[in-house]
Amino acid sequence: MDSPLQIVWALGMMAIAIGLAAWQRLGLEWQLAIATGRTVMQLLVVGYVLAVVFALKDPWVVLGVLGVMLTMATIVARNRISKKVPYLLPLVGGSILTSTVVTLAYTNLFVIQPQVWYEPQYVIPLAGIVLGNAMNGAAIAGERLVSTLNNSQLEVETHLSLGATPQQAVAQYRKDAIKAGLIPTVNTMMVVGIVTLPGIMTGQILAGAEPLLAAAYQMLVMFMLALATLITTVLITWGICRQFFNQAAQLILW
Repeated sequence: MDSPLQIVWALGMMAIAIGLAAWQRLGLEWQLAIATGRTVMQLLVVGYVLAVVFALKDPWVVLGVLGVMLTMATIVARNRISKKVPYLLPLVGGSILTSTVVTLAYTNLFVIQPQVWYEPQYVIPLAGIVLGNAMNGAAIAGERLVSTLNNSQLEVETHLSLGATPQQAVAQYRKDAIKAGLIPTVNTMMVVGIVTLPGIMTGQILAGAEPLLAAAYQMLVMFMLALATLITTVLITWGICRQFFNQAAQLILW
């Protein structure tokens, strides 16, 4: 994909998709056209920005890019969970930030071991993958927990009346939410390399990397995603549970 003509030919697939949608009268023509335009513009902008960041190799610039990515992931996850639960925005942001820092720090110290920790070639792509997965895990687990607690008032209050602490009363709901947040990651790990070839491995092979090297990097990515998602869901569910009870251990519905 080093020629503008190749990109034009690639756009031809979307033209076929739009034509097929029009033929079947699906009403998706404008949505597909807008999605195509946004994809092209957004990726071109990201490409130019990353080219500058890679050239500068400045830690503050790298941190600025990561900050923007974290902010967007936090807002998207919060909006998917709820806009009523108090302090949810800092809770989501803190959970995703913690999981990302822990995962990247471990990866940098023990696996990749770059010359400098802010090497953009490694930090930005890996952070983007981790942030995206942590965002989805937080959204799934958080939405599941909030919805369940709001619909389980009688059960929770029954446990409380029988002497259970707030943590004990919602323990099973919290476990179920954490498991729900991990399902996409675990499912992907179960079939990776058998049913699907993930993006990192496919991209490296297309770029000419040795298949075994590409497989090794994909293993690293999958393990990073599992750790980051688990940390995120554990923290986000713990924080949400605290927001559903007052100081007198009474259930509050949001």
